[in-house]
Amino acid sequence: MADSFDWDFLVLAYQAGAAGVLHTATAPQILVKSLELIVLGERVFPAAAILSAINDLADTLRQEHQPGMTEAPIKTHSPEERNLSGREEAILRLLTEGAPNKVIARKLGVAEATVKVHIKAILRKLRAQNRTQAAMWATTHLSSASGERPDRTPS
Repeated sequence: MADSFDWDFLVLAYQAGAAGVLHTATAPQILVKSLELIVLGERVFPAAAILSAINDLADTLRQEHQPGMTEAPIKTHSPEERNLSGREEAILRLLTEGAPNKVIARKLGVAEATVKVHIKAILRKLRAQNRTQAAMWATTHLSSASGERPDRTPS
């Protein structure tokens, strides 16, 4: 359990053989499920921190492989351009936390099958191949504030 994480901390914990790292503010239900996974032999690490580190690493690698060249701007797509519904955004936020479909369904008070339908729609709209790609898109395009989008100006 930790109050905050950085990439070096996560790597050290993993190399030291830690079965998992959880934030001290982890919701009780997620804590219980995480501990159940650990007891079953799985490793549990915070998806958001790992995805953030992957994004940083990808940026660094892009810069190293193109010395002296400026990168062409990558067209970003805001949630409005992708036509994500409010429910899809809520599910996407939970995906960035690494929540499985069952946990998402419980938190939102819907059936697990409904969550699966929403996730398929999210993947199609974002042109993502899998949940990880969708979560990576969300870390860039959705703010961590509840319900606010980074590209919106306050009214």
